[in-house]
Amino acid sequence: MKFTKRLGLIVVVFALCVGIDQITKAIAKATLSMESVREYLGGSIRLLLTHNTGTFLGLGGTLPANVRYALMIIGLGAFLLALLVYTLLNKRADAITVISLTMIFSGGISNLLDRIVYGGYVVDFMNVSAGIVHTGVFNVADMVLMVGAIMLFMVGFKSKTQIAHG
Repeated sequence: MKFTKRLGLIVVVFALCVGIDQITKAIAKATLSMESVREYLGGSIRLLLTHNTGTFLGLGGTLPANVRYALMIIGLGAFLLALLVYTLLNKRADAITVISLTMIFSGGISNLLDRIVYGGYVVDFMNVSAGIVHTGVFNVADMVLMVGAIMLFMVGFKSKTQIAHG
């Protein structure tokens, strides 16, 4: 894929993902409370405002502040910068791969922006359950990141099966 097409695709996906995430977080902060929970569909969907100082499922949230800063702002920022450079310069990447990588980058950047703006925490506000299966509290950036990772896995799996059967 040509650089200009790749760059355009990155900009559009990034703007959509970060824009929707930041808008939903602003709405959550304006309309939800940390003291109450709103339930929908018989409690399957719960909206509750939380401040997550950790990463996925709160991991690392109890680390000392300086360690969290080093890992979750400097370390994550460096990883995301490397991912962006790789996505921009990878001439062999098809559109789905570029979209997948950009979704991972966008979810990470949007949560990183929260950490910088809010002094170390990410705004989370959704929780989903189905029977005995429950998610942690998450946000749109987390969903974007997970969908991007699943897409990237599927692209890699498809490529491997094509090579094996080709």
